[in-house]
Amino acid sequence: MRIFFTGGSGKAGHHVAPFLASQGHHVTNADLTPLRHPDVTDLRVDLTDAGQVYSALAGTPSGADLEGPGRPAGTASAYDAVVHYAAIPSQFIAPDATTFASNVVAHYNVLEAATRLGIRKVVFASSETTYGICFAQGERKPLYVPVDEEHPVVPEDSYAMSKVAGEVVARSFQARSGADVYGLRINNVIEPHQYAEDFPAFLADPALRRRNVFAYIDTRDLGQMTLRALQTDGLGYQVFNVANADCSVAATTSEIIETFYEGVEVRRPMGEHETFYSIDKARELLGYAPEHSWRDVLPDPRAGA
Repeated sequence: MRIFFTGGSGKAGHHVAPFLASQGHHVTNADLTPLRHPDVTDLRVDLTDAGQVYSALAGTPSGADLEGPGRPAGTASAYDAVVHYAAIPSQFIAPDATTFASNVVAHYNVLEAATRLGIRKVVFASSETTYGICFAQGERKPLYVPVDEEHPVVPEDSYAMSKVAGEVVARSFQARSGADVYGLRINNVIEPHQYAEDFPAFLADPALRRRNVFAYIDTRDLGQMTLRALQTDGLGYQVFNVANADCSVAATTSEIIETFYEGVEVRRPMGEHETFYSIDKARELLGYAPEHSWRDVLPDPRAGA
């Protein structure tokens, strides 16, 4: 598969783009900053410029593609799929209006160009922040747990607003084109080195993880999730929560509910350390099966207690 991957130089992308390449796919990283990975082609693209996006998606991916017969006549794009990760990746990085405008315009340009050029699979990065908990003023509890994709999305911050707007744009382009367009509501992205660096504090004080609904996503499992989405056809428009199977804290499910979610509806029985950011839909429709955990790296401070 030829994959046009936006934002491959970012925190998540610089893990996921090479992973997709390692699975035998041809990956082009469309970003303002090069990834400089030997298995990934870099292409400098300003995604807020519609002309650049169209030209990039309609162009020849690399010099190696000049060998051989070239693409079939009438084929508008050399790419089979788009993975759109690029964005100003959080609140507090740029002014609010800049974050919203940049993210929404880039997202629109990518979806419009991809679908008009006949690409039938688009996987895009949405966010846990859409549920309005992460960047809320003061404490905001979910309406129920575990939080699934049916939970209302009413954020207050410009970053999450841009992601909700992006989902609306994606759904509209899917309706127009009939392509498969899947949104990944990605939880807090954790690189493997962060277990040793950051998680001891999380295990000591679970309150530090309240805004992330006590969840996280290992970049290696995010790669698997992205691959599963690329391999699964025929679902039309979908959004999926993306997280690891356990919580990012040592406290048990019952302790978290008692301490942080008093009065919040618990919609079904939950495992002792099950994530509060439901991944049931991704398991069922995509076969997603997260493999990693902080428990593989750090001892559980509650063990034997």
